[in-house]
Amino acid sequence: MSEKDTRKFHTRVIHTAQKPEDWHGATLPPIFQTASHRHPTAENLSDTFSGKTTDHIYMRLTNPTNRILEEKLAALESGRAAVVMSSGMAAITNACMAILRTGDEFVSGNSLFMSTYILFANIFKKYGITAKLVESTDLDALERAITEKTRFVYLETIGNPKMDVPDLAKAAEVAHKHGLPLLVDNTLATTFLCRPLELGADVVIHSTTKYLSGHGDATGGVVIDGGTFDWNSDLFPDFKPFIDRKGPLAYIDKVWREHHINFGTTQAPLHSYLTMVGLDTLALRMERHLENTSKVAKFLQNRNEIKWMNYPGLEDNPSHGTAKKQFADKGYGGLIAFGLKDQETCFKFINNLKMIYHLANLGDCKSLVIHPYSSQYVSFPVKTRQELSIFPDLIRLSVGIEAAEDICADLEQALNAL
Repeated sequence: MSEKDTRKFHTRVIHTAQKPEDWHGATLPPIFQTASHRHPTAENLSDTFSGKTTDHIYMRLTNPTNRILEEKLAALESGRAAVVMSSGMAAITNACMAILRTGDEFVSGNSLFMSTYILFANIFKKYGITAKLVESTDLDALERAITEKTRFVYLETIGNPKMDVPDLAKAAEVAHKHGLPLLVDNTLATTFLCRPLELGADVVIHSTTKYLSGHGDATGGVVIDGGTFDWNSDLFPDFKPFIDRKGPLAYIDKVWREHHINFGTTQAPLHSYLTMVGLDTLALRMERHLENTSKVAKFLQNRNEIKWMNYPGLEDNPSHGTAKKQFADKGYGGLIAFGLKDQETCFKFINNLKMIYHLANLGDCKSLVIHPYSSQYVSFPVKTRQELSIFPDLIRLSVGIEAAEDICADLEQALNAL
């Protein structure tokens, strides 16, 4: 289908990039489980290495199954091109490193996934790159942090586990005012709830492991290029050969050719296949996730054991207005962060659960719970955990697609037993 596909999302998510005529009539893409590809002539392989053809050479470079997923995800996000990778963190790392050089800075919201924070605050620092972290929803602070060394602005559509929602359209205006691209991690919202490129962002990143796959069976990540940002600037001096080669798609070419290939962040074809199987039901799953999360939040509001709750669907939440506008009132995400009395109470609550799984993941069709302070963030200094709104009394709940009544029943019995 063309870029102006006018079909509804529920239709596009199933039929985009479908090519049964090329798959011997199969309605699911084949898994090309091969390390390399035979070429008929020496000239053909030479032309492929030089970029004159888009034939496949070696799995670390490209793979036919992966390419189908790339085409599908780019179209669903209203992007021009994409590269799928082995994990969400591979995608984040490559997306940033394609722009950064030693001595550069970038501005990021401070509501970040754990590993993203470590990458930005600790690892990049070792290579002379500075991440300036500001309140994710404070546009004035974001703009004040920009200097002549800044190379991009980075935000998450919904913060994890703070659940704050920055105004992406206004953030894009700030970034573009200073000649900078806006990179957005859209994992928690998904392309069903929000399409940042349509709001002015330039690059979108997903951990496909989460909602896009949706079944806890495949890891992966993707970088999607909107193809609208002008990289022909003194701020990005090493982009010229990529601009000469790919024009408006210089960025994704740089991500792929300079970093993805050489860092070896290859997506397994089986995982691409599983992700595409999951995508067929993304719209239906997200509708159920969003509906259930709203019901569960209302249930938890009435429990005395709950000391506080972060969920942008609540009218008194600071991000409610932005989320309602940005997500077109379709829903407010599938995560809820709430507080119990203390860490000991959190542990008792988790141990009391009978149906809800206790594990380090989110976005699964099953409901999942975790105590971030003592698990994912256990090695962080207490001060850093506080700065990231990670407290000993915090529970993060990823609401699944089971019957909402059964999710609430399990939460109720676990709370009653405290």
